Amino acid sequence: MKLQVAIDRVSLDAALALAKQLDPIVDIIEFGTSLVKDYGLITLREHPLHLTHAKLLLDLKTNDEGAYEFKQGFTTEADILTAMAASAKATLQQVYDVTQQAGKELLIDLLEVDHARIQSLLEFDQAIFGLHHAKDTGTGFDAVATTAQFHQDFPQVQRIAVAGGIDLAQAQALAAQGIAETVIVGGKISGASDPVAAAKAFMEAIK
Repeated sequence: MKLQVAIDRVSLDAALALAKQLDPIVDIIEFGTSLVKDYGLITLREHPLHLTHAKLLLDLKTNDEGAYEFKQGFTTEADILTAMAASAKATLQQVYDVTQQAGKELLIDLLEVDHARIQSLLEFDQAIFGLHHAKDTGTGFDAVATTAQFHQDFPQVQRIAVAGGIDLAQAQALAAQGIAETVIVGGKISGASDPVAAAKAFMEAIK
């Protein structure tokens, strides 16, 4: 299992510094939607990270203007970009095509979509399907049960990422379950008093 660490709602300098600290330890470093919106793709392009180990994901949450946003997104160092499953099928086709042409990766965020919608997206078989519990609901999230149910409903999906308040115990349980490709952790690492130590603890738990 891969560990993706989400960095968000901090200054650009803090995000860049933390990303460089975590680069040798984790598999994927995510610059979250708020960070991307606060500073923009031009600023991120002008402040390259030069990661040596981890991949970089920019959580664009593209909903429209798919080809344009993804072409712009890939002018940065991004290896992975995200789009919302609820967007138009044409938008998702565009971002999928741009991603394939660039030799990069697409994560489709399944936030608040139903089974019928997910079924219609299964043709995007190279994409990562992101199980995502909305922060704004203010409720808990059983990541293990949700992942098991998703796998039962859509066994053909090979690439699954799980996000939503994941703690150390949930990460360990997801790794033991053996379904998800990636566990996404935010504040439990990036907001910890010692993010490097926290990242190492999560890596130990999932490996």
